[in-house]
Amino acid sequence: MTMENVDTLIIGGGQAGVAMSEHLGRRGVSHLVVERGKIAQRWRAERWDSLVANGPAWHDRFPNLTFQNTDPDGFAPRGQIVEYFESYARQIDMPVRCGVEVLRLSKATDGQAFVAETTEGSILAKNVVVATGPFQKPSFPKIIPDSADVLQMHSKAYKNPQQIPAGGVLVIGAGSSGAQIADELRSAGRDVWLSVGPHDRPPRRYRGRDFVWWLGVLGLWDMKVPGPDTEHVTIAVSGAHGGHTVDFRDLAAKGITLVGRTETFSDGQLSFARDLKKNIQAGDANYLSMLDAADAYVAEHGLDLPEEPEARAIGAFPGCVENPLSTLDLEQAGIKTVIWATGYQLDFSWIDIDVLDARGAPHHERGVSTEPGLYFLGLAWLSRRASPFIWGVWHDADYLGDYIAKHRLALAG
Repeated sequence: MTMENVDTLIIGGGQAGVAMSEHLGRRGVSHLVVERGKIAQRWRAERWDSLVANGPAWHDRFPNLTFQNTDPDGFAPRGQIVEYFESYARQIDMPVRCGVEVLRLSKATDGQAFVAETTEGSILAKNVVVATGPFQKPSFPKIIPDSADVLQMHSKAYKNPQQIPAGGVLVIGAGSSGAQIADELRSAGRDVWLSVGPHDRPPRRYRGRDFVWWLGVLGLWDMKVPGPDTEHVTIAVSGAHGGHTVDFRDLAAKGITLVGRTETFSDGQLSFARDLKKNIQAGDANYLSMLDAADAYVAEHGLDLPEEPEARAIGAFPGCVENPLSTLDLEQAGIKTVIWATGYQLDFSWIDIDVLDARGAPHHERGVSTEPGLYFLGLAWLSRRASPFIWGVWHDADYLGDYIAKHRLALAG
């Protein structure tokens, strides 16, 4: 059987794959991008209709192309993000083959290259960059059995309120996705409950600057993983409605019932941890700590940024927080749908090479794996906090592009 040969194979045509193609192309490294769907497939098919970027357009982009139809301080909607990556791929003349899924990646028999078995045949590559991103396999605990009389879906499958059957909705997970979906459903007239676990709650804007600007000047985008099991901290911040600070008190004021972290299910009843107030207080503390850090930076550098004392006003706890539900009978409450906004897990089960740890995450240093010639890009905390974001992945791709090009020269020399 004839096998196609390429120098470097990039698996994935999303933001990581596009960035990697640019940095290899500008260094003269021949490569091919394969994508199981279309460019930016997850933005197309695995996000809800009204989703917008969580960072402003001036920030959430690559350096060489701006968003054409979004104000720099605005938040690009999902469709424009797809168009952005399509435009960028055309701008760099990205060599991409869409509709090609990699089923298995293994070492070639000579041990000097890799074989990617795809839905369109096999590809032999000297180098492989796995650029499939961090949002691979929906993750949620099997608390509610499939036999329960309620529709369960992951936020990946949620599109809009019209898609959801009549009746109440419980949204589990209070990060950016959970908070926005719960808000949208409530605005559509649904009865909504929101299960709130531990989270960070930064300000959207403070003293005239966006949250992402503060992360930059405070050096927080460059943070490494703070410690074990801290790489998936839930962050509640929103670009919806023109961008706003998420405050769970506001959601409660709209009629959403807040409950604690979801724990168990028995005889039609869900039970919740008695941690709701503690979780919201910790989120408030995180919010205020960001304001403190910003104020200290302004004072230290003598910046002329307007003071904003009203930002420190924290409202009273609503009744559902002061007297939280410990259990909820789904049928009695009229809840017909449960949406799990609980994030994702990595799924590299198709990689038949000894580079994964017990959790299924790759062994790597800044994306350079322990297997020579195999690289990873776009993962959370790949090199720093910024790594999975649009502008952050561009810089990680620059590093890997330089590494791959120099490695090729060393082998040739």
